[in-house]
Amino acid sequence: MPPPPTAALSSSSSLCLFPLSSYSSPKKTQLGFCPSFPFTRLTNFTPTRRLMTCSAVSIEKETLISHRPHTFLRETDGLDDGSVRSRFQRMIMEVQDSVCGALEAVVGAGKFKEDAWTRPGGGGGISRVLQDGDVFEKAGVNISVVYGVMPPEAYRAAKANVTDQMPGPVPFFAAGISSVLHPKNPFAPTLHFNYRYFETDAPKDAPGAPRQWWFGGGTDLTPSYIFEEDVKHFHSIQKKACDKFDPSFYPRFKKWCDDYFYIKHRDERRGLGGIFFDDLNDYDQEMLLSFATECANSVVPAYVPIVEKRKNTPFTESHKAWQQLRRGRYIEFNLVYDRGTTFGLKTGGRIESILVSLPLTARWEYDHKPEEGSEEWKLLDACMNPKEWI
Repeated sequence: MPPPPTAALSSSSSLCLFPLSSYSSPKKTQLGFCPSFPFTRLTNFTPTRRLMTCSAVSIEKETLISHRPHTFLRETDGLDDGSVRSRFQRMIMEVQDSVCGALEAVVGAGKFKEDAWTRPGGGGGISRVLQDGDVFEKAGVNISVVYGVMPPEAYRAAKANVTDQMPGPVPFFAAGISSVLHPKNPFAPTLHFNYRYFETDAPKDAPGAPRQWWFGGGTDLTPSYIFEEDVKHFHSIQKKACDKFDPSFYPRFKKWCDDYFYIKHRDERRGLGGIFFDDLNDYDQEMLLSFATECANSVVPAYVPIVEKRKNTPFTESHKAWQQLRRGRYIEFNLVYDRGTTFGLKTGGRIESILVSLPLTARWEYDHKPEEGSEEWKLLDACMNPKEWI
């Protein structure tokens, strides 16, 4: 029997779907984000704390609605239009619209299918999926706003100066956007991005306690074939977004991305990286909100020119078979290593949101090895030995 989930309100890189980093600071509670079902994961967990069950986090069941609302915030939060909660929600809604609009322009014909839902106590989300078209095999762009309650163990781990007093359940707020785009053409790369914000309220029996907050996210590229000009373009856009705020961000978050998307049993990375960060709260909150916004707004210029260039490139059945093998690696990472995905599957999360990151088709061949020096081998070598592209 597998061990119970280890601690931080997390998410996956499936569209439950925000990656939970096992490389974050071990001294902080990591709260990642899963739009359909957040959960807690505490680093430096003691054996007794590891026994915390999935039911420790309280979140209401979602209800499908026919039209997207103006806001998913509770009325008390919605009154403060200048709050970080309100501005982050507005940002992810705008990014969802801009990304979907840009992808529909690439496709030319076809619209995203949209599902929206709310929860009685506040929060909700919007899933948009474009499937089995001429350009994209599957493209999903989801947003979610979640209110819930996390156990006192998570609160104690988040605060180094906690007293012996046992705080009660801690209310939390989480919001995020997550997307995975799988093109049909094997020469057009898959893209994944997600950006999220977490915030806790003071425990009800510890009024006045400071709120905890942090940002996480990233954008990464997973091609089946390497076109160096495409990879360099993609990474240059990530670096440009990072450099506007701190020149140390790109090298730091690029390595973090390479480390996170590692398929241990294959000894290779899922793709050619990008940026990834989690648990960021050691900078000014306004700066990090602007940074997350800049990164999210960089998705379209980083990716759309590449897919426009490659979507009609002629390919053979052999090229397609290799793409399907690489899709298999994508699935392996999401279902084996992505903590948010596996947790959501075990705890009754919204399955359509959890699995929308998976491609429609994939392939596994026994003991497949590309010929050394081939284009397929070059891709595999780059996944096994991460490179500096710019």
